[in-house]
Amino acid sequence: MELRSEFIPLAVEELPALAAEKKAEGARFVQMLAVSTEDGVDLVYSFMKDGLLANHEIKGVKKGTTVPSITGEFLAAFVFENEAHDLFGVDIADIAIDFGGSFYALAQKEPMTVISPAQHAAREKARKLAAAKAAKAAIANAEFVAEHPEAKPKREGVVAPSGEDGLEARLAGVDPEKVARVKAALAAKAKKAAAEAAAQKEGE
Repeated sequence: MELRSEFIPLAVEELPALAAEKKAEGARFVQMLAVSTEDGVDLVYSFMKDGLLANHEIKGVKKGTTVPSITGEFLAAFVFENEAHDLFGVDIADIAIDFGGSFYALAQKEPMTVISPAQHAAREKARKLAAAKAAKAAIANAEFVAEHPEAKPKREGVVAPSGEDGLEARLAGVDPEKVARVKAALAAKAKKAAAEAAAQKEGE
């Protein structure tokens, strides 16, 4: 017999009907696999019938989302569901044999969803770099607008304000210390320009 496999998207609310359908057609429950991802926990329910391994995927289960148990149709699933609860923190309702979080003796809660210190440090570094880049871009944009008050760049169909109001809008959310430095630099430039204009006028 030729063995085949396929992956099929599945919504949480569709799970009970799927389990009933698989039971009625005589499919065999193979496993429920949990995988921790950036978007949550992916759950893969695998069933076998006539050489076809059908893998039904629920993507990105978030904290607070309740997943119905399929032990009413496939009792063997209680092992996988208790494991998903204890190791990944997935809230699974009405497990036929529910260990209530003590299926494993764990040193820490939901160990499979905890990121390593190295991963945490990398994410924090990336977040800080992105924030610094955004702040630098905002300051550069504000300086340009201050020096070119006639400029009114468009973004997504909206005309951005110019002048003092535009400067304030572009500096919103930027580090206050950096804002103060930008404003001081702009004020110095304006004062210098005014002095040069006055000197030129006096010379004329």
